[in-house]
This record gives sequence, C-alpha cells and structure tokens, in this order.
Amino acid sequence: MSVIAGAVEDRSARGIAAAVGRLVSAGELPAGSRLPTVRDVARELGVSPTTVSEAWRSLTRAGAIQTRGRSGSFVAAPAGSRQSFRYAQMSHPEAPAVLDLSTGVPDHDLLPDLSDALKRIGDGRLTGSYLDEPVLPMLETVLRNRWPYPPDGITVVDGALDALDRVIDAVVRFGDHVVVENPAFPPLLDLLQTVGAEVLGVPMDEHGMLPDRLHGVLSEYPAVAVFLQPRAHNPTGVSIPPARAAELAAVLAGFPEVVVVEDDHAGDIATAAPVSVGRHLPGRTVHVASFSKSHGPDLRLAAVGGPGVIISAVADRRLLGPGWSSRLLQGVLLDLLTDPGAVAQVAAARRAYAERRATLLARLHDRGVSATAADGINLWMTVDDQQIAMVSLAARGIAVAPGAPFCVTPLGADHVRVTAGLVADGFDHLADALASAAILDSRGSGARVRSHPRGWR
Repeated sequence: MSVIAGAVEDRSARGIAAAVGRLVSAGELPAGSRLPTVRDVARELGVSPTTVSEAWRSLTRAGAIQTRGRSGSFVAAPAGSRQSFRYAQMSHPEAPAVLDLSTGVPDHDLLPDLSDALKRIGDGRLTGSYLDEPVLPMLETVLRNRWPYPPDGITVVDGALDALDRVIDAVVRFGDHVVVENPAFPPLLDLLQTVGAEVLGVPMDEHGMLPDRLHGVLSEYPAVAVFLQPRAHNPTGVSIPPARAAELAAVLAGFPEVVVVEDDHAGDIATAAPVSVGRHLPGRTVHVASFSKSHGPDLRLAAVGGPGVIISAVADRRLLGPGWSSRLLQGVLLDLLTDPGAVAQVAAARRAYAERRATLLARLHDRGVSATAADGINLWMTVDDQQIAMVSLAARGIAVAPGAPFCVTPLGADHVRVTAGLVADGFDHLADALASAAILDSRGSGARVRSHPRGWR
C-alpha cells in the first residue's frame, strides 16, 4: 500500500492509474502481485472508492492488471503473443486463399519502376557518413513544397506506423484520453493500447469525423490528442473535404491542449486533394505523409511534419536508436517524386485504383450490397454476419479482413474490408461471391438482393 501511496501525486483517476502503471513498468509491482482493495487504496489516498475503481478499470483495459472476482486484482503478466493485437486478427494465414483481399496492400504492378532511380543514385555518395543531417536537404525542400501547411519541422522515419509510434511516444502518456475515428486503423489502436491510453471513438459520415460528436467527447473527457486519416480513410475510403476540415478545426480551437495527428497513409494514390486541419491549426497539427502505398512498401519511408517541439522530440529520440532513415532510400524517393516518368506512373496507378474501386462498388450496389469505397485501395462492406460472410468467402477461396478489429465500439452492423485495389478483372464473379456472403436470407444462407441496404455508420 505504501508503495502506491508514495507514487501517487495526482489523485484523480487518471493520475492514480498513471502512477500504478509506472510502478508496474518499473517492476516495483511485479507480475502476479495482489493489489490492495479499492476501499483500502481510497482510504489511504483520501479519495472516493469510485475514483479508484475508475483507475482500476483503466489499468484493466490497458492490460496492466487483472481482476479475478472476489480474489481481488493482480498485476498482469507481460503481454502475450502478437495474436492479442487487433492487427493480427485482420488476416488468417492458416486458411490460404486463391484471392487474398484481406491485406490492404497496393498492387505491385502499379508501383513505379525503381530501376532508373536506383541507377541514378547508386554511386554510394549518400552512404558515407554518420554525421550528415537525418533528412536529405533536397528531399526536405520537396517535402515542404508538398506539405498542406507550413510546418515548423520535418523529419523522415521508417513508414507511417513508425511515425505514429514515435509521435504517440512524444505526446501520449499512460491513462491519457485520445480520440480516434470509429472505425479506425487497427494498428493505431494497438499502439495506443500498448501505451495504456484511453481510446475514445467518434462516429463518421461520408465526410469524415462528425464535428458535433467530437465536441461532445472533448467536452466530457480531457483528451491530449485527436488522430485523423485525412484522405482514403482505412477502412471506409472516406476523404475529408476542406469544409469538414475547417469545421473540425473550429471545434478543436476550443480545446487548445489537444494535439492533432493526421495519418495521410495513401499519399499520391489518393484521388482527393491534400487536406489538413493544420491549415487552420498549424501550431498543433502533426501531419504524417507516407509513401509506402504509392511508391513502394519496402521503401519504408514516411515524412512527419508539424510543431517544432514534437518533431524535434521524434528526431532526437531516433538519434539514440536507428539515427536516421536510409539516405540511400531517401535518394530513391527524391528521384521518384521529381522524375516525370515516375510521377506519371503514380498518376496512372491513382486512376487505375479509382476505376477498380468504382467498378466493384457499382457491381455490389447492383446486387443490393451496402458498401463504401470513395478513395484509396479499400472497400468497406456491410454484411449481415461477419463470421458467416468470411467463412462463406473462404469456401470460395476468397479472403477478406473482418470488420471487428477496426471498431473502437460496435457500429450497429457487421462489416468486412475488401482490398479492392488488388482486383483488376473478374468483377462480376467477385461481386456475386461478395453479395452472397453479405446478404443472408431468412434461412441464414446467402441471397442476392436486398431492397434497402444498410449504411456503415
């Protein structure tokens, strides 16, 4: 008891949870230790049992402690296998598919050819020093010219998830409330869970996060950050129009302590023009621009730009680890962003993805299936029963991602995510299979037509 009491400075529920979380992380409360009762902790700290109960619930949701009924609460063992993460639930490698549309990856055949870029920068001049700046100066100039608002600082990291991980490390602490779209990208939810954040989902419509619902959540909870996907939202495909970005900025202006983190993961294959809340709130917006889907996943590059204090924290922390992202790969990216041939290849890919999305979406709507696929490479499809739909499709050799890992809270209908960007032909055959899996008749078997398809919100 004295260990906990001595560690608690902030006696709010969040402060108590954060203090106990630090004790667990430091090993001062080892795995398996039985915690004092809620009433004992409340008495020692001079707070209400309700406050301690809320702290215990936060720690339980974060996986730091376990409650065993009348036996009490105990410090949890370290996290188990990767199967506990939402990300691992998105695919099922034990059931190989003839057509795997569960992955959310770009079509290799639509990526720009790297051969000429590698020849042009392959003389080794970019690989000779530990002491150069972490970002190639010419690449930084190109990135700043492309940025949707003038950022204080820019750095380059190893992909969008690396960027999110490092930004989260800089701005989120155990027990902090953070706001995300609902549905959201599962690996982001995994990252936030790993640091013990309290994740709050805000519903979306066809233009993105709902401003009035965002205001309601921020009014009730002291959030430290809001995470958005401004274009080609994964999984729904929604892109935020400038008017909605302005509305969200107007709401956020009333909560000056909240940092905005934008994951522009689709990059140059997104049909929508670049958009950012940072055009209205540049001093509080961190924008992540990824080049994996547009220029190649194995480039492992994303740029992070925004307030100098956050970007410096990210860059300085990397100096103690990888130091910098490969300048050789940065040179390849610089070439791809400036070479007219490579730019034309990416533009052709953007058009191809748009055509594929539109074609599959139209075929599904013809069959009475409710789905959205406004931008990017994914299609978000409403199904009567997620598990039945996935089993039905697996029997036909088709794999899709289940919708549940994307949901912060239930949406009111089941969904699956289909990587429409990988579908180059056979649209009618695929649409028949998807419709049969999505819509169940009164006997629980697949049917072809629904008179009034449900939405995904």
